[in-house]
Amino acid sequence: MVKEKNAKNGDQRKIFVLDTSVILYDHNAFRNFQEHDVAIPIQVLEELDNFKNGNETRNFEARSFIRLIEDISNNSLLNRWLPLNGSTHGNFKVIMYKKPVSTDAESIFGEGKFDHSILNAALNLQQENADKKVVLVSKDICLRLKAKALNLFAEDYETGKVKNVEELYSGKSIIKNVSDKILNSLSKKQKVSADQLGIRASEGNHFYVLEGRNRSQSAFFNTESDALEQVPDHGVFNIFPKNPEQSFAIHALLNPAIKLVTLQGNAGTGKTLLALASALEQRKDYRQIYITRPIVPLSNKDIGFLPGDIKSKVDPYMAPIWDNLKFIREQFADDPKMQAKIDEMIDAEKIAIAPLAFIRGRTLNRIFFIVDEAQNLTPHEVKTIISRAGENTKIVFTGDIYQIDTPYLDAESNGLSFLIDKARNHPLYAHITLQKGERSELANLANELL
Repeated sequence: MVKEKNAKNGDQRKIFVLDTSVILYDHNAFRNFQEHDVAIPIQVLEELDNFKNGNETRNFEARSFIRLIEDISNNSLLNRWLPLNGSTHGNFKVIMYKKPVSTDAESIFGEGKFDHSILNAALNLQQENADKKVVLVSKDICLRLKAKALNLFAEDYETGKVKNVEELYSGKSIIKNVSDKILNSLSKKQKVSADQLGIRASEGNHFYVLEGRNRSQSAFFNTESDALEQVPDHGVFNIFPKNPEQSFAIHALLNPAIKLVTLQGNAGTGKTLLALASALEQRKDYRQIYITRPIVPLSNKDIGFLPGDIKSKVDPYMAPIWDNLKFIREQFADDPKMQAKIDEMIDAEKIAIAPLAFIRGRTLNRIFFIVDEAQNLTPHEVKTIISRAGENTKIVFTGDIYQIDTPYLDAESNGLSFLIDKARNHPLYAHITLQKGERSELANLANELL
């Protein structure tokens, strides 16, 4: 949460009521409210019990929270205020359910939903603590709106959110009025220092568009050499860049010193295609090329309800990746040997395409690992994936932070935005935001006008 000033009296102390969506997003959330008190409705524990089994991140979060609560209780009763560890933390308790004296959420919104029982628990706590501000914290925007309609304060869980997402790191800068001498030096593959351009040396890997009087040059600030160098305009695996940002992306994807890459941009900007083509270009350097994406269940149902075997269940979700691979294969229409090589790589699982859940528990050694649609991941999921990286592995996250399919994430709180914001100055990391759509003029019309 946003940090509060230290409370000097009881009137400043607040009570935050957490709903299930917050716990499933961050099992350690109840420790992030400084000196204020935190309450968990008993219904949240019931919902977490339904989530404790499984291999998805939300199952891990549910299990971790349940264990934490057991440790905190330490044979004490949870329906009484218990002090959290540390002098800067407040108290914690599980609040029991009973009908509020005045406003009853269930009589207004209907019975039989955990959300409405959670609202009633918070309303009852508000009535019992008239001297304190009670705030419902939820990742569910509809629940927050219902709370506010009942004169109950409600807010989103702010920890891990990226502020000013409109100003999120883009990975590139434009420098105007660059002399012909510097542009000529770069075109001759000579290095240029930051001082020569009158700019501050970048702490991380960063790209530049240097604009002169009659021409421009693409450049990359290499943290190893502490200088700018030319970004060559060449293709990978018969896929050629159509704008400077795509050249930047290819440069980062091919650079062996960069182990972590993020590509962010609208649909049709070439994120997944460039990542896959670059992986194929370096196929001899890696044991396996692994392409995955998080499965967002249809209508909040797990894929288990779909008919067929596991391949039949997941293929609809993986179709965009197969489409990109098919497009690359078509670039070798005059080279049947290369087409056969691609087919052979798929058959031998040198190229593997599978749901993200399938990599849990694995150590990724010498793998070029592409995570598509990464905007549908939480910050914790992104951290979990990166922590799986073994020796000589490269991880690439691609996605559009404004096209999120999960109900409890947004442009500020998703894992891709979080990673871009936190990793921007690390020497092993590079990012580029792709802005120009290259799929078709019709696709650009949709992105620009609709």
